[in-house]
Amino acid sequence: MKCMLGEKIEMSQIYDKEGNAVPVTLISALGCDVLQVKTKEKDGYEAIKVGFGKLPARKIKKTKPPFRQVREFRCEDASSFKVGDVIESDVFQEGDRIKVSGVSKGKGFQGGVKRWGFAGKTASHGVKHEHRTIGSIGCSVPSRVIKGRRMPGRMGSERTTVRNLEVIKVDKKNKVIAVKGAVPGRKGTLLEIRGL
Repeated sequence: MKCMLGEKIEMSQIYDKEGNAVPVTLISALGCDVLQVKTKEKDGYEAIKVGFGKLPARKIKKTKPPFRQVREFRCEDASSFKVGDVIESDVFQEGDRIKVSGVSKGKGFQGGVKRWGFAGKTASHGVKHEHRTIGSIGCSVPSRVIKGRRMPGRMGSERTTVRNLEVIKVDKKNKVIAVKGAVPGRKGTLLEIRGL
């Protein structure tokens, strides 16, 4: 299984052979060090633990690994990895299909119109200051708000996965992967990239 950690740089565009502009997200793939290999016999499942973003020597604590981020990927072929291996950006090729997971942008406390796509009320007489309110939230039976009711609240800042993205370009020299479309998060967000 192809998998690695990366960092979102920005969105940009690339022109294809026909001259069409293709929107892409640039992901910094500086390489991941394999820290641990888990096997079915020893741990009950197969997985690899990888570290991303080496810390400078002065920031390394004896109790923690010398990486900014450590993540675990479940994979059936974990035995093909060894501790100390480095997973580089060239693990992916142009045309590969991937899924990307990360924490989405936080948008704070939002109303029902922005958070859930409610239509809001009409701008006719008697709707003063009520254009974007959600309206009634229940009925006389059972005289309470039903669990799961869509209401205003905190929006974003949650783990999101975008599937079936296409790798448009892999720059091995600069260690950058260009992925067609948008991926979760802001600039600098840690991304988990897995092959489909």
